[in-house]
Amino acid sequence: MNSHQVVALLVALAVIVALAKVLGAVATRLAQPAVIGEILAGVLVGPTLFGGVVADALFPADIRPMLSSLANVGLVFFMFLVGLEFNRELLRGRLGSVAVVSLGSMLTPFALGVLLATMLRPADGRLAFLLYLGTAMAVTAFPVLARMLGDWGMTRTRVGTLALGSAALGDLLAWSLLAVAIATLGAGSAEQWRLLLVLPLAAVSWWVVRPLLARVARSRRDMFPVVLIGLLGWSALTEWMGLHFIFGAFLFGLVMPRGDAADLRAGVTLRIEQVGKVLLLPVYFVVAGLQVDLSRTTWAGFAGFGLIMLVAVGGKFAGALLAAKLCRLGWRESATLGTLLNTRGLTELVILSIGLQLGLLDRDLYSQLVLMAVVTTMMTGPLVKLLHRKRGAELVTV
Repeated sequence: MNSHQVVALLVALAVIVALAKVLGAVATRLAQPAVIGEILAGVLVGPTLFGGVVADALFPADIRPMLSSLANVGLVFFMFLVGLEFNRELLRGRLGSVAVVSLGSMLTPFALGVLLATMLRPADGRLAFLLYLGTAMAVTAFPVLARMLGDWGMTRTRVGTLALGSAALGDLLAWSLLAVAIATLGAGSAEQWRLLLVLPLAAVSWWVVRPLLARVARSRRDMFPVVLIGLLGWSALTEWMGLHFIFGAFLFGLVMPRGDAADLRAGVTLRIEQVGKVLLLPVYFVVAGLQVDLSRTTWAGFAGFGLIMLVAVGGKFAGALLAAKLCRLGWRESATLGTLLNTRGLTELVILSIGLQLGLLDRDLYSQLVLMAVVTTMMTGPLVKLLHRKRGAELVTV
């Protein structure tokens, strides 16, 4: 790396952090999650506006591979936090209703997504693409949803706890489906046998690594170096196995100790967030946004986007609504649940970026799906408030 590249990289990082902070703050002022502003920051510096002139000036081609590498590290940290924030207590005592709502909100958009895949690409009969697009339609962003419900004081309400539990279980199903899609994509390769090591890795993680981490936590030692080594190692292992490094990061987050180790977990989380969320995730948003180009969208593209929105929003809402009614919730509660589970946020963006990397999406379809992720997340807050405009107290007391 020469001096010019070092200067360009440092300036680019400074610009990225500044854009993320400014647009994140704007989004918060507009009663939107900060992640919406950060995602839009990535899209705005991409080729959608001004034909890519801004992107070329701020992020020259010779530093983009370095930005991509930093973005991948940020993604490792994010997926670790997703696994770390998974709360098994959300399923305890209400597993039946959570399972019904989660399956209902997943299966309907998944089935419609598979059908959509056959319509968008009739000639592409790959099982991986069908499974992938079905998963992309069905996912809910658990981390973003949890923060939104916390801001609204809904985390201890019946709808809030059911939404969180359903989103958490749905995330597990979504990542599992994505893993299957990636595995089928590599079917027939000489390294396919490595995928057989995934189950032993999961078993070792749960029955060996989890108790060891708990012992380290009880010793009151600094866990951060141990966690960092394990996180990077697990991510490298799943990448080598042909799955994707995000699954190793997610798995390592899942096996982190709970309960008595809450303070130590909070310390590890804070230190990772200081680097990951402030610097590396904004880099990830920019790298993802550089691939979004809405400037050349045709009328056929707008029609395709409308169909994507119909499947994503309609399928998720209808599936969650009907499942909630089966659990004997009222219409207002059921509609609120269907609206909340339509939050897609950064989780969707991660899945879309993986699809683009693996060649399952072209740039046009990727751009439309990113726009869907932004719109579905932005509409959640206003729609929830609209559902409760006459009885606002229900946001807290349902």
